[in-house]
Order: sequence, then structure tokens, then C-alpha cells
Amino acid sequence: MKTAKELCQSSLRIPFSWKDRRAVFLAPEFLYVPPQIEHQESRLLLFEGKPIFIEFCSGTGHWITDRAKERSEIGWIAVEKKFERAKKIWEKVQKEKLANLFIVCSDALEFAKWYSPKALSAFINFPDPWPKRRHHKHRLIQVPFIQELLHVTAREVTCVTDDLPYALQAIQEFSKVQEWKLLSHKNEWPSYGSSFFQDLWVSGGRKIHYLTFGRVLHEA
Repeated sequence: MKTAKELCQSSLRIPFSWKDRRAVFLAPEFLYVPPQIEHQESRLLLFEGKPIFIEFCSGTGHWITDRAKERSEIGWIAVEKKFERAKKIWEKVQKEKLANLFIVCSDALEFAKWYSPKALSAFINFPDPWPKRRHHKHRLIQVPFIQELLHVTAREVTCVTDDLPYALQAIQEFSKVQEWKLLSHKNEWPSYGSSFFQDLWVSGGRKIHYLTFGRVLHEA
């Protein structure tokens, strides 16, 4: 029997050339959405009967695989843009036999706009801060993505970063969309769980910013 690593290496390969690229399931629990394609709305139907939580910027899956093991009653979706990182999450799923974790290799905004099912909550863990001012336009947490989150999550969004300027920008960007409000901004959350970047930045003495935004219910 093949190991999870051998199975990953043999199964999760991009099966087409650049010009023929398209969204495709590379495994039953792995959706690959290549960049720069024409999308057709195709909302995923996953975890029938279970509430869904989504993590954007999943990296190699340390945080979300721990959460999936702890809370098997939840259906978890990991969204990671880089293919090699997403493959590592899939390898963890095979090794741990996690039937409640689905992986998507996709740009976060494109996934939210075209493919995401409705979730209770979403988490954005350590998105790239693009620290140089001329690169700020590439940051994920901006109004277009925040607006798409209205179609993704019914309850709340938690953003985690070690970058204070990005945290403050995130608060400002969410404030531009009237359906969201800041519920909390704290620097300690012992039960939140850990990730590669969190462990790295904490060990280096950086302060972590946990931002939680909730949906505003408007009366008719």
C-alpha cells in the first residue's frame, strides 16, 4: 500500500497544459482552481448536514488540521493559493484520515466569488501583508474580498496577523462595508490554536492581532 506521501506525489499533479487549464478535482477532497481562467459559478456542495467553517490562507494546514481533528462535527474547508502548500494539507488529510476537511487550491477572492459554499464562519490566518507601500494593492483584505465574504459566511470573520499596519487597514476596510462591524481586537487568544507563522512570529517576540468582525442584521 502506498504511503500518503507516495499517493500525494502520484495523484496530485496538474493534468493539463497552461492553455487548457480549468477548475478540476484532483482528488475527491481536493479542488484545483488555476489562475487566470474564465469562471462559471459552481458552488461546492459539501458536508451535507454539517455546519461549515472556512480558512483562507491555510499555508501547509497546521491550524486547520488541528481544528478538524478537534471538531469532527464541523466541515472544514482549507483555501490555499500555492499548489505545493495545498498538496501538503492533502497529505495531512490522508495521513490523519480526516473526512471533514476539504482542500481548495485557489486565489481566495476567486474562490469566494465563484465556488464557496455558505459557511457559518471564516478565518483568515496571516495573509501576506505585502509590506512595501507600492504592493499594498495586492493585499487580500480589501473591500472587494470583504464584500464577497457576505456571500460566504453567515456569522463572522476572524483575521489574524502579526502586522499592526495591516490589522489597522483591515479594520478600516471592513468599516467601509456597512454589513460588518468590529466585534473584538485582542492580542491574546490561548484557545485559538497555533500555526507555522504564529509560532514563528511569537518566538520572535512579535505581537499577534486577532480581529473578529460580525454580520450586522438590518431590520426590514
